[in-house]
Amino acid sequence: MTAPLPLAAGAAPVVAVVRAPDPGGAVAAAEALVRGGVPAVEITMTTPDAAAVIAELRRRGLGRGGNGGAAIGAGTLRSPAEVEAVVAAGAAFLVSPGLDDAVAAAMRDSGLPALPGVYTAGEVMRARRLGFAAVKLFPASAGGIGLLRALREPFPDVAFVPTGGVTPANAREWLDAGAAALGAGGAICPAEAIAAGRFDEIERRAAALVSAAAAAR
Repeated sequence: MTAPLPLAAGAAPVVAVVRAPDPGGAVAAAEALVRGGVPAVEITMTTPDAAAVIAELRRRGLGRGGNGGAAIGAGTLRSPAEVEAVVAAGAAFLVSPGLDDAVAAAMRDSGLPALPGVYTAGEVMRARRLGFAAVKLFPASAGGIGLLRALREPFPDVAFVPTGGVTPANAREWLDAGAAALGAGGAICPAEAIAAGRFDEIERRAAALVSAAAAAR
């Protein structure tokens, strides 16, 4: 089975998702999120030059997570080639929006913590068969907290990371429903804030979610 997310012991169970319009904005947003206390940041492949962004963040001292500090990973992985590129850039973890066998195999074979995307019970069963102990529940906003509760009943041994619709206001509800960690994008790192250079706002939003998640734990 793939390893869990590389979160330091005692860290708030939060993964911030960065979808930025340009590489510079992505780097600045990721640094703001880390200042806000987020222990894991996912740079999506919809961000221009995402692999280069990951490499730059590693160059600036952000590491592989765990006791090494904040983890910088890659998300929205849609092909084995994308997996190969971000692994070479130094990604600490891998996330895909769906469950594609070729992408899942590349993620698993990398040896890195990895989350394929699932939404149905059948997809969870397939993810387990492919060797994944943790999955991204996406789009979590569509099924809501009720979907997570329903999936947790037949799959209590699977770590679910709901992404989409997670906010500081409902963080406790998601965690109480059994989420292993929370994925959040627009709620804490909106694209318009990145474009406008409002990185202090991103830091504040991140701190609010981290505080809410830590209090729930």
